[in-house]
Amino acid sequence: MAKKILHILDNLERYICVVLLSFFVTVLFLQIFLRAAFNIVLPWSEELSRFCFVWFVFFGASYAARLYAHNRVTMQFKLFRPAIGKFSQIFTDLIWIGFNVTMIHESIKVINNMQLFAFHSPALGWNMAYLYYIFPISFTLMSLRIIQVNYIMHVQKEAMGDVDKVDAEAMTKLVEKSGN
Repeated sequence: MAKKILHILDNLERYICVVLLSFFVTVLFLQIFLRAAFNIVLPWSEELSRFCFVWFVFFGASYAARLYAHNRVTMQFKLFRPAIGKFSQIFTDLIWIGFNVTMIHESIKVINNMQLFAFHSPALGWNMAYLYYIFPISFTLMSLRIIQVNYIMHVQKEAMGDVDKVDAEAMTKLVEKSGN
């Protein structure tokens, strides 16, 4: 049971991204279909889709950090001796975490101001402060994922897989399996 919970937590952002992506695509499809077929306009649908997309992007950034898949320049570290390259990567990740902590702090200040001076979304009438919670949530998750990946790589000595590499054999098995 504990293993299953850890698996869910390890893939939390992925599950959230799947739900958000499915939801906002469905809402956009519904909006387009109703507009084209019945000339019915849903003014709230675009706004809701936009909010879901923004949350999707920020949860996706956290998930990319978990996969060690953020765009980053690391080629220069391979020019160093392995110990210096490793130190340099850890140092740059600490700078990244410092940036995230700054973003968490500043976004909380913005959210507090938005709660004092409420601004509501035009179509749904939602307090925008609640929608801005994605900033401290995602930057916190991203920082935790950076620490997790560094722990996996440097303490457990496990290599992070290349997310751009396609395993042809696994894809073939998947295609064959789905054909049955």
